[in-house]
Amino acid sequence: MRYKHTQIGHTIIWVALGAAVFVATMGTFAQGGPGTSLIVEVILLICAVMFCKLTIRIDDETLRWSFGIGIVRKQVLLAEIAACEPIRIRWWNGWGIHLTPYGWLYNVSGLDAVAIRLRDGQKFALGTDDPQALVDAIERLISRIQLNPGLTRWRAELCDA
Repeated sequence: MRYKHTQIGHTIIWVALGAAVFVATMGTFAQGGPGTSLIVEVILLICAVMFCKLTIRIDDETLRWSFGIGIVRKQVLLAEIAACEPIRIRWWNGWGIHLTPYGWLYNVSGLDAVAIRLRDGQKFALGTDDPQALVDAIERLISRIQLNPGLTRWRAELCDA
């Protein structure tokens, strides 16, 4: 593992838990009974577990990121990355997964992120509380791949065999 960083989404956790408590409290006073509020509470708790943290990992060939317990995850080969830079997103770009001017944004907290552009023109951004370290790791490993272009091809051929 060349890089690994996990950012905890404290606000997401507290908002989801607070909303679940609020729904539970209101559900006990509602005429419909606790059935409907229980469903909403379960959904809120599942969201808290699924989006409580964002982990970014980089090995010799792949940039990977995953939310929470890892059900929602993505990856891209480092050889496909053309450029990356630290950015500051706007507060209205929010948290979670959604489309922004930087492409798809994956974020759990804060306003710092790293914008990544792939060789095919696609772009996305990864929220992080340590953007410069992520940029440095990506650039270091990209330059290593560019110096040894056959390394990735050789490993791919081994995997296909």
